[in-house]
Amino acid sequence: MAAAAAWPCRVFKCYYHPGSSIFSRVESLIRMNLACRMIRPNVWLAYKVNYEIPRGFMALGFAFVICALTTDDHTSLEQQEQAPKEEEEYTLLAVTGSDFNEVIMIIDSPATRYLLLDTNRNVHSVLPKTGVWTNSYWDEFVSLPAVVPRGPVALLGLGAGTAAHLMLKFYPWLQLVGWEIDPKIIELSRDYFGMSDLEKATELGGSLSVRIGDALSPSATIEGGFAGIVVDLFADGKIIPQLQEVETWLQISKKLMPDGRIIVNCGGADAAVSLADDTGRSSWVQNPTIKALCTAFPGQLNWKRLSEKESVNYVALTGPLPDLDEWSTSVPSELSTKVKQWVPCELA
Repeated sequence: MAAAAAWPCRVFKCYYHPGSSIFSRVESLIRMNLACRMIRPNVWLAYKVNYEIPRGFMALGFAFVICALTTDDHTSLEQQEQAPKEEEEYTLLAVTGSDFNEVIMIIDSPATRYLLLDTNRNVHSVLPKTGVWTNSYWDEFVSLPAVVPRGPVALLGLGAGTAAHLMLKFYPWLQLVGWEIDPKIIELSRDYFGMSDLEKATELGGSLSVRIGDALSPSATIEGGFAGIVVDLFADGKIIPQLQEVETWLQISKKLMPDGRIIVNCGGADAAVSLADDTGRSSWVQNPTIKALCTAFPGQLNWKRLSEKESVNYVALTGPLPDLDEWSTSVPSELSTKVKQWVPCELA
């Protein structure tokens, strides 16, 4: 908390009735974990239990503290402290657990709805409410359909459907097939994240087909293969260890149709690396998932690292490097500059 206290904060409260046993578990986790956690790029989330019962509410109030981390080096601490403090209401819509996730929380704000999982409260999905884009790695997945054959696209690690919302928004003809291992997340996503709407056919015939099960199972495929595969598989706030193994990627690639591609959220570096030290064409070596991918697909892998404003994640794309100018004109305008940042992965 000491580090976060140096930054301007926005304080808000949300109320949830302590009517179930899971509430006690969540309360204990909150009381034990007062350290800040990342909720989205440049924003950190910390919890503090507030036992005051507001007038008119028979509930326990949770005071959440949002600390916005500025990237403006020219703003002095005095200026930051003098900045007016805003108070914004956030709502805890649901809290539960499952066999796969000890804690599942859905938090709502005027701008965004969040799905938080695990005892570390990592954000696994978002639903923007005042715009389309997430300003994070999910946006990168929208560039995939422009460089693959026309055909079905798999989402391995569906979560609450952030990628599905984006892809059907810009490619309403897409046939998406998404795998999620936790049925409770699918249930909540249909109730709170509009997943049921994605499962209905659009005017152009696109839709999301939901499959509950292990995304890495040999049965997680379709006849004829996928034109593209989106891989976004995390547990306990970390990319699952299977994705750091070469054999895993060789098996996933067998599920592609000819000329198909895989796009991957590879997470962050395996050590603290600043962007200033991570500008070289071989800085992907800091990420163990890209190491495995580059070994599995020598000469057929491309990568980029997102900016601090976007999440500082690495993303990877299999296949030859596309014609960047042509690719740039084939994606939504918001991505036209970003696709030109892809570079080939070069083994030493």
